[in-house]
Amino acid sequence: MAVRFAREEELPRVNALRSQVNDVHVAGRPDVFRPGFSQEMQDFLYAIWRDPDKEIAVCERNGAICGFAVLHRVKRPESPIRLAMDYIDIDEFGVDAACRRQGVGAEMIEFIRGWAREQGYRRLELNMWEFNEDALAFYEALGFSTYRRYMEMTI
Repeated sequence: MAVRFAREEELPRVNALRSQVNDVHVAGRPDVFRPGFSQEMQDFLYAIWRDPDKEIAVCERNGAICGFAVLHRVKRPESPIRLAMDYIDIDEFGVDAACRRQGVGAEMIEFIRGWAREQGYRRLELNMWEFNEDALAFYEALGFSTYRRYMEMTI
């Protein structure tokens, strides 16, 4: 396995993995997520690719891309309420369904941690949907902890 930054010609495969993630989200929250994986959603990855504040990491195993992460450099200035904060947000993360529970995700997180440290960051953040219990268990097993919660009420 090798984790590295994606090449542009690999973006269609990354989109195939993003489609799998979208399917999980649609199944878990059909009231929020659009079914299918439209051309607009596919094209969005190319906008991410061109954004200087974002990176796309991939995991390659046996010559095939089996995982991806969209990383966003976030710089929050100081405000009257909060201190300034710079961190890496893992904006999207996915592992091919056929490759889960085989160390791909853990390798990717380790790569992201090392890269973030080299860039001078001391914090990784991500958000996830409450219904995705497998993802929660995975992230917690790697050392992520909940520090903030979004709640909702239907009316």
